[in-house]
Amino acid sequence: SGLGKLRVAVIGAGAAGLCAARHLLSRPDTFAPPVVYEVTKNIGGTWVYEEKVGYYDNGLPIHSSMYRDLRTNIPKEVMSFPDFPFAKHLPSFVHHTEVRKYLEEYCHHFRLWDHIKFGTTVASVTPVKVKDGWNGLAWNVTSNDGLDQSKSTTERFDAVMVCNGHFYDAYIPAIPGLEKFKGTLMHSHDYRNAEPLAGKSVVLLGAGLSGLDIAMELSNVDAKVILSHGQHPLTCSLPSGVQQAPPVTSLLDDGSLEFKDGRRAKPEVFLMCTGYNFTFPFLDEKVGVKVQEHLVWPLYKFLIPPAYPSLFIVGICRAICPFPHFHIQSQFVLSVLDGSFSLPTREEMEKDIELDIAARRARGISTRHILKLDSEQWAYNDQLAQLGGFQPLPYFWSNLYESNKMFRARDMLNYKTFNYTVLSETEWAVHNFHGQQLQNPLPVEKQI
Repeated sequence: SGLGKLRVAVIGAGAAGLCAARHLLSRPDTFAPPVVYEVTKNIGGTWVYEEKVGYYDNGLPIHSSMYRDLRTNIPKEVMSFPDFPFAKHLPSFVHHTEVRKYLEEYCHHFRLWDHIKFGTTVASVTPVKVKDGWNGLAWNVTSNDGLDQSKSTTERFDAVMVCNGHFYDAYIPAIPGLEKFKGTLMHSHDYRNAEPLAGKSVVLLGAGLSGLDIAMELSNVDAKVILSHGQHPLTCSLPSGVQQAPPVTSLLDDGSLEFKDGRRAKPEVFLMCTGYNFTFPFLDEKVGVKVQEHLVWPLYKFLIPPAYPSLFIVGICRAICPFPHFHIQSQFVLSVLDGSFSLPTREEMEKDIELDIAARRARGISTRHILKLDSEQWAYNDQLAQLGGFQPLPYFWSNLYESNKMFRARDMLNYKTFNYTVLSETEWAVHNFHGQQLQNPLPVEKQI
């Protein structure tokens, strides 16, 4: 690479890819300006609302799963990148259009636009052995310009950061007899608003955040909703017209759904809020990154394939506070590439992954939930900051985030009307919509 500066390719210009580019550009001493490949014409990835579902006119699939009235479920005070706060005047829970605007402002502020190749599909990412390369490796990235597949170009990089997102390839669970369903079968990926389902009977499978959100939207248009899920029954008050049921186990010959407790239902709509598959169609098979039961492995620190340590798969952890997580991961990647954190050997990394997965299994975590960090994300973020020798997240961050989660569990219907104020590195306050200050549900000293 030219003047000994490392050339890094970034795949995807959603929040993670923009964050990667921002940190690479901040270090012109070590890194050449990055090349960011983006398949669509916009930045913002999943935050770009697209009214249409299915495919664009050019035949490419519509990636966004955004619905019209979505507001964030994480307060903007901890949803932001730590070095770029949301505008002060906004409420804590913002509409998706504000998040998209925020990402565009991030792009302007850190001057990222010129480094993004829009309408460009990455066809393949292939490792090449190079004697004087970083760890003896380089990468060939072959991309196609829009639909003109004949125009393919290959560029050589020292490292690749894969930031292609994971909210677009809908996961449809294999429910016996699913093909017998006679009503409308849909996945939340193609849900845009509640009006078409007004007054209908709906079985909604999955009580994750989008499942709960959509159940509330459907309740507002008088749909009769059965929320079917495998978690403990929710104890907070549910929207009117919403009841709970255990998971759907099969479909009978007459097209009715059978639940785990033997109950049956014959809804007009079966709406799956069952999440998404990870997919890396461009990654060369010899890299050996596999996806099995929603686990991407083997990846050291959920980021690095031990055999190819200049490839980084950013942002695959789930149940996390995404933007700060990308902020930490990107800086860790830079610390690996610039040598301030020296990676263990391949064997040591493989052992580390094995022990980590075994420890999670021992705690009863199934394979499909290993990437769900949830409350463990704070220790993970702090560990990366410590290894890489950079600023960890401010102290209040985890406490505010975890408190919001508790408010949400207690009062799903109203928690988004609360407003948060950060008072200092360690303290914050929250007020309800009447302006009354609420008690912090988590003692701050419990923080690690």
